[in-house]
Amino acid sequence: MKTQRVTLITLGVEDLERSRTFYAALGWEPVPGPPEVIFYRMDGMALGLFGRTALADDQGRPGAALGTGAVTLAQNFATEAEVDAAYERALSAGAEALKRPQKVFWGGYSGYFADPDGHVWELAMNPFWHLDDEGRLTIPDPA
Repeated sequence: MKTQRVTLITLGVEDLERSRTFYAALGWEPVPGPPEVIFYRMDGMALGLFGRTALADDQGRPGAALGTGAVTLAQNFATEAEVDAAYERALSAGAEALKRPQKVFWGGYSGYFADPDGHVWELAMNPFWHLDDEGRLTIPDPA
């Protein structure tokens, strides 16, 4: 089994129902699961939403103040128009605008928003990386 992989990312959230509503407005559909956590299938992995207090307890750190913003989650798109559409959808769902999509120094196009708990998402189009029809990313080998 490969060791360089991630199978689950769990975000600590303040209000589970608020988060469920936000991600539903982005078009995300959860899978059935326990009421204390919300899981979303992703290609070969999952994203979970879990109450911050419960997450700290589960980590063996009861009472820990779990922060946000030190990690960026990203979605890549095939075109700048797709980035713009996803960004506007996030704002319509209640996201906080951090940086409107724009051309960036590395040759691509990207913008940032924060979900209702401050988790930062980047939406990007990278002309140097390939996305297949399912949105799976391939980083090319160096020439």
